[in-house]
Amino acid sequence: MDVTAPRRPRLGVFKFASCDGCQLTLLDCEDELLPLAGEMDISYFLEASSAVEPGPYDLSLVEGSVTTAEDAERIRRIRAESRTLVTIGACATAGGVQALRNFADVAEYREIVYAKPEYIETLATSTPIAAHVPVDLELQGCPIDRGQLLEVITAFLAGRRPDIPRHSVCFECKRRGTPCVTVAHGTPCLGPITHAGCGALCPSYGRGCYGCFGPSGSANMPAMIPLLRSDGMSDEDMLRILHTFNVAKFAEIETSEEAPHRWAAQRDTEAEGERP
Repeated sequence: MDVTAPRRPRLGVFKFASCDGCQLTLLDCEDELLPLAGEMDISYFLEASSAVEPGPYDLSLVEGSVTTAEDAERIRRIRAESRTLVTIGACATAGGVQALRNFADVAEYREIVYAKPEYIETLATSTPIAAHVPVDLELQGCPIDRGQLLEVITAFLAGRRPDIPRHSVCFECKRRGTPCVTVAHGTPCLGPITHAGCGALCPSYGRGCYGCFGPSGSANMPAMIPLLRSDGMSDEDMLRILHTFNVAKFAEIETSEEAPHRWAAQRDTEAEGERP
């Protein structure tokens, strides 16, 4: 009697504009990676092996943002070949630190940086994967948390919904018994508006949260801006701390009239008007 073994799920891991840190998080799952490899066929993962297989893929993990027209075309092809597509990291979910270009003149930067700017083809913006194709799940972080990544893959194999928290870093501080750096020391901290996942790493060392995991599901930016100001943070410092890993995501949720991006735009307009 010929019994055919059931087909194992096929995994694809893809890179766009990014630093590769989130792919390295998967490779860092050393003890767990071997058992996972026994449950799945790793069909495409150039960070790990040059041996690749064409789609379709049952689960695709996508790192990086879309910054070129070629990227936009490629992510559409990957989506068409993927049963489930999960974006991993701040670049893929929010455009990454390279989304600072969204608030600048890319053509001017290209002229300054490159000796032959005419050879550089790039878009004016850096955008998350979800701006181009439907995404089944977003895993935030810069880089992502290995525990959350393993939870996503394990849940996929088990056919259940992954248990990824939507609360803020403040909950993680409470859970680990870390005193609130804002209450105890008046340290400016983005913990109240930042997505959990890092284990409250910075506050555990007495530092304020820098927002590496992007906005939480309940981020209240209009309340956060005055709080940061009362803790001694200047408008320039607020702009700087929000213009990092998840600049585009934080800009999206700024609804306060005092939001620092609006302050910056207003100051630039006023300065332009004062020039002779």
